[in-house]
Amino acid sequence: MMDFYEGESLAQILVISGVIGGVAAWLTGRAIAQTWRPLWHAIGYLMLLGFAVRFAHFALGSGTLVSLPSYLCDTLFLCAVGALGWRTTRTTQMVTQYPWLYERTGPLTWQSRPTQTTATPGQ
Repeated sequence: MMDFYEGESLAQILVISGVIGGVAAWLTGRAIAQTWRPLWHAIGYLMLLGFAVRFAHFALGSGTLVSLPSYLCDTLFLCAVGALGWRTTRTTQMVTQYPWLYERTGPLTWQSRPTQTTATPGQ
């Protein structure tokens, strides 16, 4: 991984890409999901966020501004975190907006509720 980030320490990479970029990616995915837009909208914004994180590496960590391997590494990480934020938000939306239809099966998944049949009187 250090080959992608020439001249930067591991601490700089973790703080800039991991913390700053990761939080921004999570919030981006969450914001896209809250407006009921599909995941591919978030991917476009996260690719732009990758440029911002690359600039932060340049401005704060004395990294290389134009580095395709570094940009791709950052953007893949941002897309993964953003997709995770999008999915957790979408799961929460589905089970709270439609509680009679769906139930949560995990932090990232939901399923249809089983249909309940009512007994008719006299049976």
